[in-house]
Amino acid sequence: MASRGDNGSRSGPISFLASVYDLDTLDTRFTTPSSVPYRAAADKREDDRVTGRRAEPSKWNTLEFYVYYLVFLVAVPYMFWIAYDVSRPSDPRYQKFKHLLSDGWIPGRKIDVSDAQYHTFRVNLPYMALLLLFHPLLRRVWNAVYPVPQETKPSKLNSPEVAEARLHQRASFDAAFALLYLVVLHGFSAAKILVILAINYKIATGLPRKYVPAVTWVFNICTLFANELCEGYKFRDTALLFTGRPALDLVTDTLGLVRLGEWLDSHGGLMGRWEILFNITVLRLISFNLDYYWSLDRRSSSPIEKKQLDPANLSERDRISIPASPQDYSFRNYLGYTIYAPLYLTGPIITFNDYISQQRYQPATLFPSRTLKYAIRFGLVLLAMELVLHYDYVGAISKSGPDWSSYTPAQISLLSYFNLHIIWLKLLLPWRFFRLWSLADGVDPPENMVRCVSDNYSTLSFWRGWHRSYYRWLLRYIYIPLGGSSFRTGFDAARTVLTYLVVFTFVALWHDIKLNLLIWGWLVVVFFLPEIAAGYMFPRRKWEGRPTAYRMLCCVGGVGNVLMMISANLVGFAVGLDGLENIVKGIFRDYSGLVFLVTACSALFVGIQVMFEIRQSELRRGIDLKC
Repeated sequence: MASRGDNGSRSGPISFLASVYDLDTLDTRFTTPSSVPYRAAADKREDDRVTGRRAEPSKWNTLEFYVYYLVFLVAVPYMFWIAYDVSRPSDPRYQKFKHLLSDGWIPGRKIDVSDAQYHTFRVNLPYMALLLLFHPLLRRVWNAVYPVPQETKPSKLNSPEVAEARLHQRASFDAAFALLYLVVLHGFSAAKILVILAINYKIATGLPRKYVPAVTWVFNICTLFANELCEGYKFRDTALLFTGRPALDLVTDTLGLVRLGEWLDSHGGLMGRWEILFNITVLRLISFNLDYYWSLDRRSSSPIEKKQLDPANLSERDRISIPASPQDYSFRNYLGYTIYAPLYLTGPIITFNDYISQQRYQPATLFPSRTLKYAIRFGLVLLAMELVLHYDYVGAISKSGPDWSSYTPAQISLLSYFNLHIIWLKLLLPWRFFRLWSLADGVDPPENMVRCVSDNYSTLSFWRGWHRSYYRWLLRYIYIPLGGSSFRTGFDAARTVLTYLVVFTFVALWHDIKLNLLIWGWLVVVFFLPEIAAGYMFPRRKWEGRPTAYRMLCCVGGVGNVLMMISANLVGFAVGLDGLENIVKGIFRDYSGLVFLVTACSALFVGIQVMFEIRQSELRRGIDLKC
């Protein structure tokens, strides 16, 4: 069956570019229901027709939207101009942040290198690109040395015997490459990671079943804190602990343990501080343990046989929910999964069950043409980030300790707004790069970013679409086990709010042990409540006869949501609580600030109307992303 993302009937550069930005190219999960196997998903499904009938008529060619287009033509260039204007060398504040700039590749322009996270990714991108090419090629060599037995009959290509051989072949390579990868990345610190992995594996397979969930959570949360507080367990500090000597007493170190520890610490590989990015591995450790724990309930029967499913053509929901075979929970498979090279550093996150299923059977969603288009899309996003950093130095300005009172309300707001876009892009780029590597290697993880940060009006939907694989992980391993959400009674509502608080407290601590991130997590929960309350106070069914009035009402609520989301993310990931306070004071310090706020809210209103119509267009195509 041809891929919907292949668009084989299209021709010409414009059509090809349109196919690059097709949702199916980004992730087939967006166009295929999770309960439907990809091969069984026809272009016109019954579910699509039902969804399509629910969509409203197109408004793109109405007078209302022609007015909106005019606003876009004026507002968007003006927004970029404001950020560019305060970034020019002629600006009197330029010298204060000039040291955070470096020579760029665009003639006559410097580039903002103030963000250490993106700068590290940017500098290492050529080497990672070589690794992206080397790793799949090395797997081909491995496959040639350890080939899967070939079946001559087409009907036997996905036989259980061939599937088991493919799993053995791929998992063995992943485990072997994982050990090499750890040593190259972390040097002798690889031993620390292997110890953590071994303890976690023993918790799942060695403890009595009833203790596994609680001990898993306690161990992994304690690991998050210990990694941070002990700064990666330096060998030197460990030696001092065992010898009982003070930190400066190196002359009398007759056993040489401290010197040995220092030598081991000096050979920490390419990433000596392994603990910084280990948080993502913790999620895989928990996934393995809980998937194994839940598999013990189904050892007596096979869901695949019971439901008469084709194991080579499972839906994504079945790949995640159906446990792997008992023998699949081996340490080799566990090591290959937790340290799977393409996804080890940043994700996206894939569950253990899904990983094993994709190792057995090549995902039907993988096509060379789709992977190529995904690579082109990554390149275009990278170009967008480079252009922003060459012309809008908003990151450098915010990190230079600016005097916000010297900026106009419009400048303060647009600097903050573009700062959020840089945060979005600097997260998007690594996620897409490593997902591209995984796709090239034959594993299809979820796409982490569904929409542009400027295409969100709902706090709930924003959370579903931002770091989507993490959101799905939280649903499976925390949110649903805690009971999900319900607002039918006061008790249910209180329990739901408590569930949200538990989830977002974990999210904040998982990101980093910092007060501003805890405040961010709690602010997100607080900002959920008005939207949830509005949904109950103004249900869609009561406005069926007044769709335009309901759309306008929702848009007003969307403007409030956007302002709250901007505030929460500025606190958590940009300027902190004090910085947000200074920004708000700058906007409200005089009458011009209020005028700008009204103008900005009007522009947001127009933008949200366009967001509504984008989603209606998707509904008319049978796509409901719920975000």
